Amino acid sequence: MSNNKISFIEKISASYSPSSASIYLGAAILDGEIIADAEVNLPLRMMNRHGLIAGATGTGKTRTLQLLAEQLSDAGVPVFMLDVKGDLSGLYQAGATNPKIEERAKQLNKAFVPSGFPIELYSLSGKLGAQMRATVTEFGPVLLAKILELNDTQTGVLAVIFKYADDNKMPVVDLNDLKKLLGYLSEGPGAAEIKGSYGSISTATSSTILRKIVAIEQQGLGTMFGEVSYNVDDLFNRVDGKGVISLLNISDVQNQPVLYSTFLLSLLAEIYQTMPEAGDLDQPKLVFFFDEAHLLFNGASKAFLDQVNTIIRLIRSKGIGVFFCTQSPMDIPESVLAQLGNRVQHALRAFTPNDVDNLKKTVNTYPRSEFYAIDKVLTSLGTGQALITVLNEKGIPTEVAATMLTPPRSIMGPMSSIDCERLMQASPLYSKYQETIDPISAFEILTDRINEKLADENKLKAEEEEKKRLEQENKSKPGEKSIVEQVMGATITRQIGKEIVRGIFGMLTGKKTSSTRSKGGGLFGF
Repeated sequence: MSNNKISFIEKISASYSPSSASIYLGAAILDGEIIADAEVNLPLRMMNRHGLIAGATGTGKTRTLQLLAEQLSDAGVPVFMLDVKGDLSGLYQAGATNPKIEERAKQLNKAFVPSGFPIELYSLSGKLGAQMRATVTEFGPVLLAKILELNDTQTGVLAVIFKYADDNKMPVVDLNDLKKLLGYLSEGPGAAEIKGSYGSISTATSSTILRKIVAIEQQGLGTMFGEVSYNVDDLFNRVDGKGVISLLNISDVQNQPVLYSTFLLSLLAEIYQTMPEAGDLDQPKLVFFFDEAHLLFNGASKAFLDQVNTIIRLIRSKGIGVFFCTQSPMDIPESVLAQLGNRVQHALRAFTPNDVDNLKKTVNTYPRSEFYAIDKVLTSLGTGQALITVLNEKGIPTEVAATMLTPPRSIMGPMSSIDCERLMQASPLYSKYQETIDPISAFEILTDRINEKLADENKLKAEEEEKKRLEQENKSKPGEKSIVEQVMGATITRQIGKEIVRGIFGMLTGKKTSSTRSKGGGLFGF
């Protein structure tokens, strides 16, 4: 054995031989040789320091997710995974050996023992597993704006709506609540109410937001908002000492990447908000695998990125580990990438100038190695191989190791649709989340308020109409004289009136009437 090989084994063993429980990833490779004695292990207690699994399409990222999930389950650690194609359901059933697996097991000097693992199936549509829902309030304005693809102005309007709902204790449960609030505050009675305290909402902005909400509903995805809201405690289940692997099957909503990736972040945010501080644990309480992670950050606003950074930075103290899975490390913002202490990098391709630039940047994120030219290794790794560096038990990055990964022990593919249906129907969580509840929320509260206002307006209008009717009745009919006019219009009245007028005006002018002269009397002949 050469001195270089001896030195290599010593350094790999020193880096990857933790004293506590760990996950076996595989054996290191030197000059094309798989060295079984140079085992590569990831300490369980460091898995809450987060990680990255990256590599080009077809390099084995999904199988890496699978082998990590299997060993975490064996250790009693629950796992949550995004099942993009629906092909991770095979975790439930023990795999079968074949010549390729036997050859790899021999190279690693490890026995291949097929095994199945407890899984729980979920979906956002409710068709492929237990329905995962969240209320609109739980999403909050920042994440909901990401789903609706709103600009900064529209996001600000959404924030106003949430603030108004909070201040007035109006639960915003589903999209009907949101639409009702939007109409009430932009064009309804609430428009004048919020102008002074919150600012006005233009009809153009509200119409744009409304159209995007309707678009979500037309795609059949409105069901993911509402009650019964998913209880994150159900992610921490165990069966016979094994951690349950929760799979969110999004094969029926693959064309809505922003929606499901943002939903996952909302789930992670809720875990962060509800879980107590845990400190340093011997193993994590839950490991969360975020597949197709680049979709989460595409076109993300600063407010959104700030929220992601906060969650990733602080959630590890709750005993939660988060692993992002994507094609290139450059898909992850630097502020997030800096917090990912464990790296499993599958092969990268360098076919374009942009690929070459990404390769250089990726190389710079790895510690220096005396055994590898990292840029050459990254472009020459085969399927099932990866360049690895993790944090040891002291939190120090380990020696970089090109590694032949151990194969998964469960089926590397989906279960049959019949088996999935049986498993789904037998799950108590499926029945728990199947029923939709419509509680009293913003829609009902605002409807009652609008109806009350309308009733008051109708009452006032009726009173005004009654008042006008009575006034009209007291007025004479057209062409008909009033009683006073009739009395004043009588013949005798007219005669008396004339006499009075003549008498008065006669006295004022100093003239006497003929009757006065003849009778010598006063005004009335006395």
